[in-house]
Formats: sequence, structure tokens, C-alpha cells
Amino acid sequence: MPTKIGFLTFGHWSGTANSAVPTGAAAVRQMVDLAQAAERSGFDGAWLRVHHFDRSLSAPFPLLAAMAASTTTLEVGTGVIDMR
Repeated sequence: MPTKIGFLTFGHWSGTANSAVPTGAAAVRQMVDLAQAAERSGFDGAWLRVHHFDRSLSAPFPLLAAMAASTTTLEVGTGVIDMR
């Protein structure tokens, strides 16, 4: 079985003045761009982790769908789901 490599990211956006991205929409675009770059770089998978008790980008599934729709070979999934 060949070795596969992927990455795990938090997928959260704080909406504060010092946030690295100005809006939630920009954070979603950044994650889709990251998925595309990962695929171009030879990664096999991308997983999202929802940070417990922190403001997150809603449910991870719409974001995962956008990441999957913008790539052709990248496997996407969840690492940890917060059950609040």
C-alpha cells in the first residue's frame, strides 16, 4: 500500500481586528486555496478539525464540500467534530 500524506487544519476564523483574514468569506476562500495548493504539491488528503469552545467556520461539511469541488484527487474529511 502506498504511503499517503495529508494535512489537518483548524478551519476557524476569529473575526477580531488582528485576524489574519478580514472576513469569514475570506477564510473560506483561503481554505479552498490551501486545498488546491496542497493537491498541486502532491498531498493526498485534507482534514478539518473544529476547535472546541472557539468560534469556528460554522459546520465543517460545507467547507469540505467546497474544498472537494475545487480539487480532483484530494481526499477530504474531518479530524475532530465538536459536539456542542
